Amino acid sequence: ICPGRGFPSTLTVCGMAAVWQQVLAVDARYNAYRTPTFPQFRTQYIRRRSQLLRENAKCGFEPGLRRHYLRLRSQLLALRYGPLSEQSSFRASSVRSSRTTLDRMEDFEEDPRAQGARGHRRSVSRGSYQLQAQMNRAVYDERTPGALVPTSVAEASRAMAGDTTLSENYAFAGMHHIFDQHVDSAVPRLQFANDDKHLLACCSLDGTLSIMILSPSPPSVKVVLKGHAGPVTDFAWSLSNDVIVSTSKDGTLRIWNTEDGRCIREVRDPEASELLCCTFQPMNNNLTVVGNSKHLLQVVNISTGKKVKGGSSKLTGRVLSMSFDAPGRILWAGDDRGSVFSFLFDMATGKLTKAKRLVVSEGSPICSISARSWISREARDPSLLINACVNKLLLYRVVDNEGTLQLKRSFPIKHGSQPLHSIFCPLMSFRQGACVVTGSEDACVYFFDVERNTKAIVNKLQGHGGPVLDVSFNCDESLLASADSTGMVIIWRREQK
Repeated sequence: ICPGRGFPSTLTVCGMAAVWQQVLAVDARYNAYRTPTFPQFRTQYIRRRSQLLRENAKCGFEPGLRRHYLRLRSQLLALRYGPLSEQSSFRASSVRSSRTTLDRMEDFEEDPRAQGARGHRRSVSRGSYQLQAQMNRAVYDERTPGALVPTSVAEASRAMAGDTTLSENYAFAGMHHIFDQHVDSAVPRLQFANDDKHLLACCSLDGTLSIMILSPSPPSVKVVLKGHAGPVTDFAWSLSNDVIVSTSKDGTLRIWNTEDGRCIREVRDPEASELLCCTFQPMNNNLTVVGNSKHLLQVVNISTGKKVKGGSSKLTGRVLSMSFDAPGRILWAGDDRGSVFSFLFDMATGKLTKAKRLVVSEGSPICSISARSWISREARDPSLLINACVNKLLLYRVVDNEGTLQLKRSFPIKHGSQPLHSIFCPLMSFRQGACVVTGSEDACVYFFDVERNTKAIVNKLQGHGGPVLDVSFNCDESLLASADSTGMVIIWRREQK
């Protein structure tokens, strides 16, 4: 049987991957055993394998033959390399990437009150979450289970999307490119630049960060950011993409110029603790919030390198993840003991006020938190997406102006120990339905429809050789990036119709 012959070129609905991609997934899982001293060859092999499988997928051979080939190939690989072993476990940290700007750093006044008015212009009224929650409850009480909220903009959205299904909207399968500059060291975080189709960054436990350019072809590494003396745990793009801020287990926060890779500033943790996550205040890009291994959440002025008075608070465990709401008034933070805290952020002073606490699951690390004002035009719920090592992806509704959370639903994934992350699809407001994407410990990427009560899996991507730790869309959803525990970054392209 000729390898790769006759496999379909698209993924089927509800997460059942086409056989050609299942073959690629098997190859990827065994890839670590191939030429262990030549990692670049392993990457070349997967790239070429993907290309051949997709080319031969158009032949359309009988499905039984394809499945028979898959079984034979799995058996032969097991005989050649032995049974697959479980991936080694490690703990990293997370947070949704946010913003700063080089320009504001240069003209920043030391008193954070000088920035207060600028932030308040875009802030929401104090009762907005509560009012929206009451409106949502009234509509949800009247609708049938699983039905969408009927709004005029929802009808307009469907017209703009051509009334296509989510499965059609999110038919990602083909590999656009594979990056392996961090091979054999996990890549815990990656993020496309703001409003950019082709600029991507990632951080690695090897102590460096990479900025990659995906166009013009071929994709390439633009610059590698070197300077941290320990594993890089998290990073964030600035709003204008000219600055990246990163945290590391070496106890430093570093500010980088993304054009030439220079380290603009280094801020050391005064307690010499490991820095595990960071995010920028959306309305004031000179302020960043940092979480450390000594349970402390701290607001830092990156222009002066000093702590903001009143901008610190203790959690019950190591701070692993954070996310602001869009106006920057509420901050949620998760720790390694299973708690999510909400804080009210004072725009004028940078002060944090602890508001609410939710125990998601006692002792289960909160690896990822993503906030969204609306899930979709059909479902206008302020929402939080949480990965918490409970073999589920959790979706919460924000019910009031203090960040109180109410579980809306959950989705089954394999997640017991690895620092997995998930995202809301950026253009879901303009499409029918609503979709979220997450990594998984079974080396797959899952797409879920949050409004579908049964068979919520919209798509499933296979091709990684280890647990998928993070995922990121570019601004127009034409490309999806995913990173895994082996250091491989895969760029997936939308299936052409």
